[in-house]
Amino acid sequence: MDRLDAMEVFLAVVDAGSLSAGSRKLGAPLPSVSRKVAELERFLGTRLLIRTSRNVQLTPAGRDYVDAARQIVVQLNEAERRASGEYEVPRGRLTVTTPLAFGQLCMLPLAFDFLAEHPEVDINVLAVDRVVQLLDEQVDVGLRLGELADSSLYATKVGSFRFLTCASPAYLERKGYPSTPDDLRNHDAAICTTTEEAAWTYERDGQPIQLTPISRFRVNSNPGAVAAAVGGIGIARVPSYMVLNELRTGALVSILDEHDSRRYPVHLVYARQGLLPVKLRVFLDWMAPRLRDMLQEIEDLLPALSA
Repeated sequence: MDRLDAMEVFLAVVDAGSLSAGSRKLGAPLPSVSRKVAELERFLGTRLLIRTSRNVQLTPAGRDYVDAARQIVVQLNEAERRASGEYEVPRGRLTVTTPLAFGQLCMLPLAFDFLAEHPEVDINVLAVDRVVQLLDEQVDVGLRLGELADSSLYATKVGSFRFLTCASPAYLERKGYPSTPDDLRNHDAAICTTTEEAAWTYERDGQPIQLTPISRFRVNSNPGAVAAAVGGIGIARVPSYMVLNELRTGALVSILDEHDSRRYPVHLVYARQGLLPVKLRVFLDWMAPRLRDMLQEIEDLLPALSA
């Protein structure tokens, strides 16, 4: 039995929550994953996992072992990085996590440029709409939207975003230009059901106000709401980074900016254990100012915000 391989398989199963999810994460056959975990348990002479039809749970011995195993894997990875010169020149694999839509629209185009300038670095992107535990899932750097929870992670702020209320010029010509949030009660809306509640929240004289627009179109993704707004179906309220290209081209117009000013921070976060690999330091130094410029460009497209 390859003990290190079995250890990494065991950690993948624990992080994924089940044997089948672990096999998908590893890209390995389920019987092979199950066999390696069983071999590890036989070698240790104790049961590490309680298997059910849907998930796995750690036994007391498994909880102790998983903590030790993570430390071993981290230490081994660091030793390999040192031996390969990863602390001297930017090279090796960099694992990055980002929210799905932000990654597709903002992070990935910049990552492609980064790869072109750093041919010895490979990037593995985990684009998911959940908070990824960097150490547990062996991720080098993450992009986080919104306020950060207290943690031991290091953070670099790269800007902020906010929700914009947008409509196409054709829609506004047809239905009129709302000048206050109250006017939205007479307008059609394209609503993203995953980020918006029935009521939209704005501010008037520093106080929150809520209203419920007429829902002509509901979809479970922000890109769907943006597409509906571009098509003239109705007004959408989406994160500002979702509509950078549409604002650039004039396909959408931002409205009610003075009533929707709350900003949400954007950070690059990373864990630091020992020396910081050059590939990560170079990535942070390269990516942070470019993300900052991209987010600032959105603000510059909205003159009312800077007035």
